[in-house]
Amino acid sequence: METYLETTKDVYRDAALTPDVGLCCTTTPVWAFPELDIPKIMLEMNYGCGSTVHPRDLINSPKILYVGVGGGMELLQFSYFSRQTNGVIGVDVVDEMIDACKDNFQEAAKLNSWFDPSFVDVRKGDALNLPIEDESIDVAAQNCLFNIFHEEDLKKALKEMYRVLKPHGRLVLSDPVADQEMPETLKFDEKLRALCLSGSLPLKDYIKMITDVGFGTVEIRAKRPYRILDKSQYDTDETIFIESVEVCAIKDPMPVDGPCVFTGKTAIYYGEEEYFDDHAGHVLMHNQPLSVCDKTANNLADLGRADMLITDSTHFYDGGGCC
Repeated sequence: METYLETTKDVYRDAALTPDVGLCCTTTPVWAFPELDIPKIMLEMNYGCGSTVHPRDLINSPKILYVGVGGGMELLQFSYFSRQTNGVIGVDVVDEMIDACKDNFQEAAKLNSWFDPSFVDVRKGDALNLPIEDESIDVAAQNCLFNIFHEEDLKKALKEMYRVLKPHGRLVLSDPVADQEMPETLKFDEKLRALCLSGSLPLKDYIKMITDVGFGTVEIRAKRPYRILDKSQYDTDETIFIESVEVCAIKDPMPVDGPCVFTGKTAIYYGEEEYFDDHAGHVLMHNQPLSVCDKTANNLADLGRADMLITDSTHFYDGGGCC
């Protein structure tokens, strides 16, 4: 195994034995649901940069996979929607993290009458070689793990997620991204990669790696400020701004003209007719905003119509779009 992955294991082994509250600092509010009480220890071990739990992904008792279990908080949140024996599978490569997660489930069971630790099947396994059957998972997720991988390993991890998902299954991810070039000195700093900082890719490159694996639809659900790598503290010539991004990649067939990537763009037709039909599957009702993927937004903008507005990306998309 490459040395940087061994360094990562060491970091999270220590974080399992002694919770490190400042290791990752998500700016995403923790979900609050009726009768869901998250143990303090799980909150202290929330080693993520966003959230992968979205209720609209979790209808009809889905089979859920979560890679990189942390303290078990998101496994508990997923179980809230699943509530079935082994309905959620957690996979981690660090024995100490697996043990800590299982211990935390006992605390969760004391606080939540609906929760049974049997709802979660925690397995020893590697994100690069998942111990999961082909096309057996409805929703797969990872939070602040994949940015640790160098490019070739990231491709393997994404391919593994694609393999285990059912057709039209969803891969929900949260990772740091940075549009500025990451200096080589930081990029190959094993400790900084393990701390989810120097592996940050530009968002467009991150999305391309996802679509290159075969995901036909990608949704950018949130993008928030995350960290600053300042030149007075790190080996960089410029201050680097890192954001956290929450993404859902759907195992839809790849369209002939390329993937549908939603970055929060909207089209509004305000002409004299009741509606506008582009004869490519998109109908815009008069003065009613329609969320559109970037591909459709570009095609509509190319029409050069004076009675249509295409907004910029908000990097927030919550469904209901054109495709």
